[in-house]
Amino acid sequence: MTENRRGQLTAYLFISPFFLLFAVFGLYPIIFTIYLSFFKWDALGPMTYVGMQNYKWVVEDPTFWISFGNTLLISAMGTVPQLIIALVLAVMLNSGLTRMKKGLRVLYFMPNITSIVAVTLVFSTFFGNHGMGNWLLNTLGFDDVAWNSGWWGVKIAIASMVIWRWTGYNAIIYLSGLQSIPTDLYEAARIDGASRSQQMAYITLPLLKPFILFTVLLSTIGSLQLFTEPYVFLGQSGTGSTRQEGITMVIYLYSEAFRNSFFGTAAATAVMLFLITILFSVVNMWVSNRLGGDTEGRG
Repeated sequence: MTENRRGQLTAYLFISPFFLLFAVFGLYPIIFTIYLSFFKWDALGPMTYVGMQNYKWVVEDPTFWISFGNTLLISAMGTVPQLIIALVLAVMLNSGLTRMKKGLRVLYFMPNITSIVAVTLVFSTFFGNHGMGNWLLNTLGFDDVAWNSGWWGVKIAIASMVIWRWTGYNAIIYLSGLQSIPTDLYEAARIDGASRSQQMAYITLPLLKPFILFTVLLSTIGSLQLFTEPYVFLGQSGTGSTRQEGITMVIYLYSEAFRNSFFGTAAATAVMLFLITILFSVVNMWVSNRLGGDTEGRG
């Protein structure tokens, strides 16, 4: 064996653990899920081939479409404010408007590394029937809100958890993008008499566009996989995590598999969720390319 071939073999041996682990814990579950989606199975008895029947059952189930609508609605309620607040925080951290920048960066990022279950339990107390949320509303002269059972109350509570958890993470990403923008551009703009709003519109946002599109994509994918916050919040409130006010697609999948023992329909739901995620990603990339093309054309 030549020295070159020996070096190549050594390199492949070093990276082989990743591919082995991915094959066992990543590729095999994906293939088995697709395979299982064509069978009826309760995880104990024999598997019965039913073809596309599982997909038909899922599509004809009104609860699935409610979970789909809830997922999209909570995604919009949690993602849009989250990204706007993150951008504002990043601009403040990158400017001279705030002191103790390093400490604030750590503080903003802390929710991302905090236990989701612990955070949800705290929010469950805040949004309880006699919690601080209703106390603040009463102080301002408003009536109580049924955070645990109301159609909009549940969604607002869950969206607020998502906002609190991911705003700091996105702010750090935006901050890294802001620090990559040359300061010479801002100095030239100030010399030409550009205001702060004009600098934001014509320098900051265009150059920050790749980071914004990246966070939009990650936030969209993450919101489609929302599970822990609504599951713990509704379970903790005593109303049940499968209530139609807050059920998401992943909770629907979990319920089908581990409550109803319909692993075939759960697998079909997982495949459909995977395809929906790909669809949203492709649409996001298409919009990104169109926006990028428009910018290049105007330049």
